[in-house]
Amino acid sequence: MAIDRITSLINKSNLVSRDLSWLQFNYRVLDLARKPSRNIFDRLKFLAITASNLDEFFMIRVGSLYNYIDYGRERIDYSGLRELPFRKKLLTECQNFVKAQNQLFEDELEPLFEENGFKFADLNDLSAAELKKANSFFDKIIFPMLTPMVYDNYHTFPILMNKLLIFSVVTRSFGEKKDNKKLSFIQIPQNIQRFYEVERDDKMLFIPIEELVKANIEKLFRNIEILSVNLFRITRNGDFTLEESDDIEANFLEEMRKKLKTRKTGRVVRIEIDKDYDKWMMKILCDRWEIDKDNIFKFKKGDLVDYSALWQIIKHTEFKDKIPTTPDPVPPLAFPEHKSDSDNIFEILKDRDILLHHPYNNIEPVIDMLERASEDPKVLSIKLTIYRLAEDSRITNALLKAAENGIHVSVLFEVKARFDEENNIREAKRLQKAGCFVIYGISRYKTHTKLLMIVRKEKEKVTRYLHMASGNYNEETARLYTDIGLMTTDETYAQDISEFFNVITGHSLPHEYERLITAPKDMRTRLIHLIQQEAENARAGLPSGICIKINSLEDKESIEELYAASQAGVKIKLIVRGICCLRPGRKGLSENITVRSIVGNYLEHSRIYYFHNNGEPKLYGGSADMMVRSFERRLESLFLIVDETLKRQVMNILRYNLWDNVNSYEMNEESFYKELERNGEPVFNIHEEFFKVTPELIEDVKLFD
Repeated sequence: MAIDRITSLINKSNLVSRDLSWLQFNYRVLDLARKPSRNIFDRLKFLAITASNLDEFFMIRVGSLYNYIDYGRERIDYSGLRELPFRKKLLTECQNFVKAQNQLFEDELEPLFEENGFKFADLNDLSAAELKKANSFFDKIIFPMLTPMVYDNYHTFPILMNKLLIFSVVTRSFGEKKDNKKLSFIQIPQNIQRFYEVERDDKMLFIPIEELVKANIEKLFRNIEILSVNLFRITRNGDFTLEESDDIEANFLEEMRKKLKTRKTGRVVRIEIDKDYDKWMMKILCDRWEIDKDNIFKFKKGDLVDYSALWQIIKHTEFKDKIPTTPDPVPPLAFPEHKSDSDNIFEILKDRDILLHHPYNNIEPVIDMLERASEDPKVLSIKLTIYRLAEDSRITNALLKAAENGIHVSVLFEVKARFDEENNIREAKRLQKAGCFVIYGISRYKTHTKLLMIVRKEKEKVTRYLHMASGNYNEETARLYTDIGLMTTDETYAQDISEFFNVITGHSLPHEYERLITAPKDMRTRLIHLIQQEAENARAGLPSGICIKINSLEDKESIEELYAASQAGVKIKLIVRGICCLRPGRKGLSENITVRSIVGNYLEHSRIYYFHNNGEPKLYGGSADMMVRSFERRLESLFLIVDETLKRQVMNILRYNLWDNVNSYEMNEESFYKELERNGEPVFNIHEEFFKVTPELIEDVKLFD
């Protein structure tokens, strides 16, 4: 099917393809690398992020598509396309994105290198002394690590690793027949630095390590005729959805380890290769991996293979003062005005609820509460769900200390958190050895909910200290992601969370929660009911409105209900950072719906759901996006915000998002995004303004007239 016809079919659909929508998101990240107002290191950072994003996209989304193709399963995209035509369209759009990356790097970024104290170089740029030193580095460090692997009638095809730089070398023995060729592979190990560095008085030279290897390649093929040398990089399928088992018995962890190994040998979904590749070699690769020209992404001499390599430059000590700094966090609005380090978080929470808004507020109150609890003889137990942790996690250390001090610690550890499995298994085993009660996931559901409960005996009563959040218990990402969290001792929340922990760690199914909406129990149903209630109010002539801030909107049933509410007259304001499968502004379908995406210095990660409710707003925060996986394949929770001050604070988060005119994009009916124009309005950058919020600023918050 021709691309033009495929595109026409896609545009007619009332739903946007999830994967094509994701590519639009990565273009918005790429836009940040285009902005001349940012310095070169900041721009290179966002280019590197787009490269890492694209790697993950190929491993998971393109990998998932190939699961359907390879296993002969039918897949119909939201666009209405079957798997093979959609594959054609998707890979074509990926090719276009890579061209945009390369053009930006070559035309706009690389020309700025020298004026900023560095440049990309090749070996011809080196002096005789510098070249001698570089070749010595190869001989002493790199050469011993390289292993040529030949593929011929006597040697099986070697296992080539995911995302490594690889040289294919076509050789022939001197005097052999013309067609008696051999193919060998040399993989550059992951622990070799990406650039060889040469420090001069006026600048740093960065030589891609592959240049040094290629210049010395004959040292690995003595007395052999080298016919061609080609650099390439492969991306393998990292999605093992079809292989996942419902089994959660004793062999579960071993099964997970086996699945991790499949990431190294999964089917190849992309090959990035020198455009002047050896055709004989490429035919072998294409036949072996069952790929065609759509999977082949060509680069030319001078191009950098894998822009994520730029992190070596961005984080280089020579340029550490060039990286833009972020303001220090400010205290949460509900904190006591004169709180000192000696103030006890337990006493503060008995007096008031606290809403944290990261990274503008520090995650320190949560860690402080855990660390105090771990040494507090009054604390009886700690229960916590973990999805992702920092590398050297204070959370883990606090839980270990609590267990050592005889406190009962229960941890629901999600070992299937994508790309964090190895770290999570390692941390979970540490906790288990220390005596913590560790649960490794729940059957076929991923544990994505973010909940903490500390049970403390205080005189004749027991108080439960709670934290519910949209973000992970990760002190590193809490400085980079925008998230919300609620800290409270409210007994209604406590009862709900206790019940939910009983559900996810035992065999219990409560009839209803007062302030929680949970998945997979009834989250989709409850949210749809709230949408329908707004539609009923609109039809009855009552005030109505919906404002939702999430990472992704993909669930078809929810989208259909939003369309129906729009047609009933409900004004709907959606703030969706990434994937959005809803088409806004389509006549007769979604004329009352607007969609904006905010992409900037911080990764927008908070999920907030606002329903006007005839002037008595219902507000929820939590871990769940409006996605099929969130509603059906994950343990998720949304918490109702009832405190009037905190409600105004959360409504203000939405209001500021709608006011932002620096980081915002508007989505049109065709699913394309346009950067918001200021039209003479003053600059309003939420990534700066949230540091300035005061109680007075949130007194009169309205989202709808």
